[in-house]
Amino acid sequence: MHIEKFIQYIQFEKRFSPNTITAYKKDLSQFSEFIQSEYEVNNIINVNYQMIRSWIVHLIDESVSTTTINRKLSTLKSFFKYLLRENIILENPMVKIISPKSNKKLPEFVGNDNMESLFEDIKFDDGFVGRRDKLIVEMLYFTGMRLSELINLKDIDIDLHYQQIKVLGKRNKERIIPFSIVLQESIEEYLKIRKKDIIQVEQNQYFFVTQKGKKVYEKLVYRTVNSYLSKVSTLRKKSPHVLRHTFATHMLNNGADLNAIKELLGHANLAATQIYTHNTIDQLKSIYKQAHPRA
Repeated sequence: MHIEKFIQYIQFEKRFSPNTITAYKKDLSQFSEFIQSEYEVNNIINVNYQMIRSWIVHLIDESVSTTTINRKLSTLKSFFKYLLRENIILENPMVKIISPKSNKKLPEFVGNDNMESLFEDIKFDDGFVGRRDKLIVEMLYFTGMRLSELINLKDIDIDLHYQQIKVLGKRNKERIIPFSIVLQESIEEYLKIRKKDIIQVEQNQYFFVTQKGKKVYEKLVYRTVNSYLSKVSTLRKKSPHVLRHTFATHMLNNGADLNAIKELLGHANLAATQIYTHNTIDQLKSIYKQAHPRA
């Protein structure tokens, strides 16, 4: 009952994204099952910090990554904070919990030459699907938007006159992303062929559609990005998020202000953006060797 009310709270009051809500539900369900099986505790308000520590040990024994464990603990922190605020519990068991330290993975990104090769040397089909797929890759790389943001783009969100896109990000936060003449030309080509080839279109038109005029879906975008990045990169991950990392890294490497990148990415705070500064170390070393007289 308390979990259900908490889920309603983050859904309707906090307006968390559907993916975050799903993750919170899963984490709380797993934790509930654990305390029931290990401690025969059926009411989550009877949880103490020893039980939470025991769950952490259990997750480590199951070879769950530190990043995932910390995400699950973040769910518990939010949940018990909510219970405390609602006067359902008197003490927060998370106060005595220390999250396991994790080695932060640097974001993987595609190199400049590889991205240039993708757009200059790789052949995209001239039909509707080819034009759409090329624009999907371009849109992700030229704007740094998230997969969910791309899928939910509508025609009215794209202003060709002012060369800007209105994006609805996490927690329904809007932001404006400018785009270049190169992307504008691709958008205009795509709209022209979409109008010619796609007869059935949904009302309140989504920008990226299937051949049946329906909104594109996550797997389609994943497959598209993976297919084309595989032609130019040997990275283990070839996801839409890698293109977001690539956008941020290339912008930073070419002198963009960190605060500007933060706004373009839609990050809530600068700490989330600062991870990209680590990717510039190799470039800084190269510049140092070239520029310093005694290097």
